[in-house]
Amino acid sequence: MSKHFTRAFKSSASTRLIAMTCFAMFAFAANSLLCRLALKHTDIDAASFSIVRLASGAVVLWLMCALRRSSTTIKGSWKGAAALFVYVFAFSFAYRHLETGTGALLLFGAVQLSMVLYGMLKGERMHTQAIAGFVLALAGLVSLLLPGAAAPDPASAFTMLLSGLAWGVYSLLGKGVGDPLAVTAGNFIRSIPLVLMASLPFLAGLRWDPLGVLYGVLSGALASGVGYAAWYVAVRHLASFQAATVQLSVPILASLAGIVFLGESLSIRMVLASVAVLGGVALVLGGKHGSATGS
Repeated sequence: MSKHFTRAFKSSASTRLIAMTCFAMFAFAANSLLCRLALKHTDIDAASFSIVRLASGAVVLWLMCALRRSSTTIKGSWKGAAALFVYVFAFSFAYRHLETGTGALLLFGAVQLSMVLYGMLKGERMHTQAIAGFVLALAGLVSLLLPGAAAPDPASAFTMLLSGLAWGVYSLLGKGVGDPLAVTAGNFIRSIPLVLMASLPFLAGLRWDPLGVLYGVLSGALASGVGYAAWYVAVRHLASFQAATVQLSVPILASLAGIVFLGESLSIRMVLASVAVLGGVALVLGGKHGSATGS
């Protein structure tokens, strides 16, 4: 009886983890689409979009914490807030000149690199299959950046890589948290003064387009606020290698969304890079991981 209950509990927990992870991946893809929609089809600027995104996320997360029955206070840290701010601000400016799928692939390629390297430093061991997957995924990312007619704008590509590095740091900071919702809310609230200060040099160019603001609110409140809270729940139960590579499913979702909603093209370079990246994801997730002291 107890064995059946244990198996059922583990199965239920595994289902919840998969559901949380999938929801977070769709939310991440939605962020790319909403940001690109706003910057391409409305008059809102990148700094204004960043402010709306972080502020609306902070409001919704604060309300979610306030409505909970538990009396847990807002948590988070300035480290988490700084990583979140850099990610959002660089993300918005990069998407001024990047297509949806290209930006997402650059973003989560940088995420993978930062999180996998952190895992190696912490003693997480990659077996042969996982190493092959990592190399294949990284090769796909590099192929996208090589010079050519289909290569992305270099400055925008670098900015998106910076955004991905910041998101990798933010994800790693979330691995040890005890209350994902309270921590995410605290990080969003702390990020508001940071994004306001960073927007001061762009003050004369701030444009509050109504439709662009709506896209920013959807991105901040739903895709970012709720999506990141779900990701903080899931990432606690994933190895750094798994957490890094599962996010590389997002560029494919973002590319499809860009084609459907924005009429963006899908180049051969992007197809080959995506195949390499997703193949690497499958290999890494299918491989076993262990610590330096055991498997």
